[in-house]
Amino acid sequence: MTAELTIVVPTYNERDNVRLLLQAVEQALKDASWEMIFVDDDSPDGTADVVREIAASDSRVRCIRRIGRKGLASACIEGILSSASPYICIMDADMQHDEKILPAMLNALRDDKDIVVASRYMEGGDTGTLSRHRVWVSRVATKLGGIILKVPVTDPMSGYFMLTREFFESVVYRLSGKGFKILLDILVSADRPMRVAEVPYIMRQRDRGESKLNAMVVWEFVSLVVEKIFGRIFPRRFISFTIVGFSGMFLHLCILWLMYRHLSQQFLPSQALATFIAMTSNYVFNNYFTYRDKRLHGAMFFRGLLSFYIACSFGALINLALASLLYDFSFPWWLAGATGAAAGAVWNYAVTAVLTWGGENAGRA
Repeated sequence: MTAELTIVVPTYNERDNVRLLLQAVEQALKDASWEMIFVDDDSPDGTADVVREIAASDSRVRCIRRIGRKGLASACIEGILSSASPYICIMDADMQHDEKILPAMLNALRDDKDIVVASRYMEGGDTGTLSRHRVWVSRVATKLGGIILKVPVTDPMSGYFMLTREFFESVVYRLSGKGFKILLDILVSADRPMRVAEVPYIMRQRDRGESKLNAMVVWEFVSLVVEKIFGRIFPRRFISFTIVGFSGMFLHLCILWLMYRHLSQQFLPSQALATFIAMTSNYVFNNYFTYRDKRLHGAMFFRGLLSFYIACSFGALINLALASLLYDFSFPWWLAGATGAAAGAVWNYAVTAVLTWGGENAGRA
């Protein structure tokens, strides 16, 4: 018999929390038919082994172990698609989500809602002992996410929510499947009015394991927002490549200012040095962020850097020639430098995509 509710739990290094979570959910959902699917991104701490051990004696528990694939959003999507329940819950394994509100969330779905969000920011909710830095990041992300939201939700960054299968199937083909904020992706991908409810909860402190918040999480979120705004016009990678390019341009102008204005060096050598440093910076960040699925390591990293230099050499020549020409025509130094740096962006993206990261074996040392 198909369970009424499937709880999908994406995991990475959460072995100490698996049994605790199962016990807590069992207590909270005594009157419901449920199953729990752990989608594990090949945790080195043996999380999948613990889940399989439990699953051997509990038919409500399953494990999907992913090899060579990572990411919370894609893990949630795979977990949902592997189930058949009419209702699905996304929940973290870190014990910070209050399982006691699961019945209230489920009842809201039964009451003809499409999606129910567990909110820290509505009346009755709280971020608990979350650090001031984490709270600030979360609130800024909430404000930023509000730019693209189609329905008012107090906590679109929540990692704890429940939805109907019918609603999920209506949006799944429009999901990016990238990053860590799957709820925001779902909310902005719907092509029809949504029936949304929110249930307050107080976020608990993590006692075991460690937080997954890092620079990649922030980058994935920014990329998601930008993609949802411009994704129908530009490819996702080009958007990421462009964001990295802006960081390179900022670095470029800083070096140019230092050499030309502060150290009184000639403009052309200053522009050349700024170009070289910005190019190196762009390669490092693109390798880490834009082409994270084809990330180059070890000896391949340096081979990729060399190919990146070669591929961008024509763009650099255009950069230098245009910047020098504009400067000779009495353009301000900063405008000449910025225009030169921007001129080769499309060329660099197209060529490096093929020469540096385009091979099937990219990322293998």
